[in-house]
Amino acid sequence: MVTVPAVSIEEGLSLADAAAYVFVDLRDSNEQAKTGLIPGAVASSRGMMEFHLDPESPLHKPAFNQDKTYIFYCASGGYSAFAAKIAMDMGLCPVMNLTDGMNAWIKAGGPVARSEQDKLL
Repeated sequence: MVTVPAVSIEEGLSLADAAAYVFVDLRDSNEQAKTGLIPGAVASSRGMMEFHLDPESPLHKPAFNQDKTYIFYCASGGYSAFAAKIAMDMGLCPVMNLTDGMNAWIKAGGPVARSEQDKLL
């Protein structure tokens, strides 16, 4: 069984501005509105992720067509690990999971985008 590589909060913080990485926020819009997103993150709620990943879907997000490493995150790291595995199974690679998620990111003082202009949709 293939496992999804984990990225610690410390590693994630060091990759936040790296052009080779795209963060994917799997939380719903209410959670995102409360805490913000990692700057530059693609917002793709867990319930919509498969549609956003599928190039044949009318809801496909072109951000998933890039030659990048995708780092998935949720509030605490649990369901993002599962979602990252599904993304791998759908052919997106490479993918990683941000352990401990957005809650730990904020606690560690990570940058947060709070407005539509600050994030990639």
